[in-house]
Amino acid sequence: HVQLVESGGGSVQAGGSLKLSCAGSIPGYSFRSYGMAWYRQAPGKERELVSSIRSDGDTTYADSVKGRFTTSQDNAKTTLYLQMNNLKTEDTAVYFCAADERGYIIGTTKPDYWGQGTQVTVS
Repeated sequence: HVQLVESGGGSVQAGGSLKLSCAGSIPGYSFRSYGMAWYRQAPGKERELVSSIRSDGDTTYADSVKGRFTTSQDNAKTTLYLQMNNLKTEDTAVYFCAADERGYIIGTTKPDYWGQGTQVTVS
């Protein structure tokens, strides 16, 4: 089965921006019918759902990131993005992308596929 690969993490000062990407391990693999999402896990905390995008393109965001983060996909739906602006120290976490064949991801979903995670550090 396809694996997810995140990239774009790093260290940034508070107020700065980063853009994360997530693509399938098979070049050009389309997630057109999948629901996809970004999760994050900070040290000592549970993994939390940051944002999700349904197969129809509808997006949702956690209250803590609304107005600062934007989830999108390329037209072919081969790559998932998370644009993070006005980053805060509390955004520091490992960020994971996930995909689910049911076409949506909500808080209770256990996604079918996960990436390995990428570290975001805000100081």
